[in-house]
Amino acid sequence: MTFATYQSLAGKTILITGGASGIGAETVEAFAAQGANVGFLDMDEAASATLATDCNSKSGTDDSYGKVDYERCDLRDIAAMQAAISKLRERLGPFQVLVNNAARDDRHDWKDVTPEYWDERIATNMRHMFFAIQATAPDMIESGGGSIINIGSNSWWEAAGGFPAYATAKSSVHGLTRTMARDLGDHHIRVNTVVPGWIMTQRQKELWAQPDAIAKHLDRQCLPDLIEPVYVARMVLFLASDDSAMCTANNFMVDAGSI
Repeated sequence: MTFATYQSLAGKTILITGGASGIGAETVEAFAAQGANVGFLDMDEAASATLATDCNSKSGTDDSYGKVDYERCDLRDIAAMQAAISKLRERLGPFQVLVNNAARDDRHDWKDVTPEYWDERIATNMRHMFFAIQATAPDMIESGGGSIINIGSNSWWEAAGGFPAYATAKSSVHGLTRTMARDLGDHHIRVNTVVPGWIMTQRQKELWAQPDAIAKHLDRQCLPDLIEPVYVARMVLFLASDDSAMCTANNFMVDAGSI
């Protein structure tokens, strides 16, 4: 597979939430390979350190490869997230692109959900997105524009069951995208949602990608192939680049036609 190079991304500073694994890690590497400098947030210290080290070893031998840095952060703690973003800004510079990626699709039975669990799921999957926008949009306003990419989910489009709090949180991403696209548009800041289908991350393979479930899902897709994280990362790159300058307030599906 041959992918595009976006010259407009070289030298840009990117913030990615949940960047240590899965779609997030693929996106960190994809931006660095474009020559962008990437800061990411994640709770997993070991995975974060490994990813940053691997990426920066490439930048040490390739001048066109961007710098990668991270801060360990529990995004449910908004004050801690704001502090972590400030630390990354001090080291990397103002942010021109935000990728709100972090989420966890833990399964839960609707009969067992408590108010406390519901609030925790919203905090894990949605609340931090708004506050990350609030923390980085001033950088973009100061620089004359930017791009915010929120990661949604195909789960609620497909009326999938087994995680009502997660599906509700992910459906609300679209409302956040559209209202912030309006509020920030005069500053040439674009806000879009990328909607992944069932992406074969390591987590999915370990927990839920059983042969019968895969066969059932492939029957729903138009395309016959499983979706790897790289394809979500490539859509994110496009939406961060100047090539998508007139794209905002919209959904961009990477679902192989399952919706």
